[in-house]
Amino acid sequence: MTLKTSLGIWALGPMITRFVPIGYQPQWTSENIVDKVKRAVAGLGDLIDDYEFHYPQEINEQNAAAIKEALGGHGIYCVATGLHLDPLFGRGGLCSPDASVRAEAVRRTLAAADMAGSLHANFIIWPGIEGYNYPFQTPYRESWAWLVEGIGAAAKRCKEHRITLFLEHKNSEPAMKILMRNIGMTLHVIHKLRAQGIDNVKVNMDWQHLLMNGENLAEYAAMLAGEGLLGHQHANSGWGTFDDDNMVGATAFMETLELALELRRAGYGDHGERLGFDLYPYTEDAIAAVRRSVLQWRFIDSVAARIDDVALREAQSRKDAVRAYEIVYRALGAE
Repeated sequence: MTLKTSLGIWALGPMITRFVPIGYQPQWTSENIVDKVKRAVAGLGDLIDDYEFHYPQEINEQNAAAIKEALGGHGIYCVATGLHLDPLFGRGGLCSPDASVRAEAVRRTLAAADMAGSLHANFIIWPGIEGYNYPFQTPYRESWAWLVEGIGAAAKRCKEHRITLFLEHKNSEPAMKILMRNIGMTLHVIHKLRAQGIDNVKVNMDWQHLLMNGENLAEYAAMLAGEGLLGHQHANSGWGTFDDDNMVGATAFMETLELALELRRAGYGDHGERLGFDLYPYTEDAIAAVRRSVLQWRFIDSVAARIDDVALREAQSRKDAVRAYEIVYRALGAE
């Protein structure tokens, strides 16, 4: 079965950086979201099943109907919070020490969850602005309590809508030290919520975010699957030092292949899960970069399907790396 796909619509933006604030592709700066969706659908067709949007910057109560029409039958798989896109939350939103800012962050987060619920989409919280930039800057204990409280409120709202909340970690940017910056901290939040009886929270694995931490993609996918917490995937690649969001399979090829195998072992996709492409093609044609990512993923996944899993499991039972690579390279076509 071919794993269904989704795409973060931000892949088709002007590609803004702090060095080039007008973006490497300024021709898209004034493109409205409906036209952007139409461009994506026309260029990618059935390669992408569904799409993902930030609230309220990309999707909101005023444009949701027009976006759905522009999707031409494609779905909306996820809605994500957009607090990191508003300067009001420069020193944190859910963890802001300013009670009025914190209240506004919670209000917008719950509104985003309501938007996701109205679309029967899942909800993503990537708390990129929830952190700090300097030692001695932040009241850590209070900040963590506020973060868990805010995420818990969002999870409860998602439960009312019968949708799942995905938590996505990253070590830095825009906050230099994001509070929820690795898998362990993400699981800490989830288990704190589980202790409160909140059980509709899973993990969104952004591959480059894990690679930046030196976290093994396949290991964490297997671990999360074993805990029933493997929620969503944001597919990309990069050099491992920055959030490159490069095309899938451009780097970290073996790590991505091993992940493809573990996703198959976990039955990922059997219950409607998507492979969500989170790309930022700075200087490349966005449609071409997304298309190439999907096709390269399909090749990687086809190799994973050819791996003799019975033989590999036997080799793994002895931690026989030589035999394991013989099996893997045979699937790649080596004699």
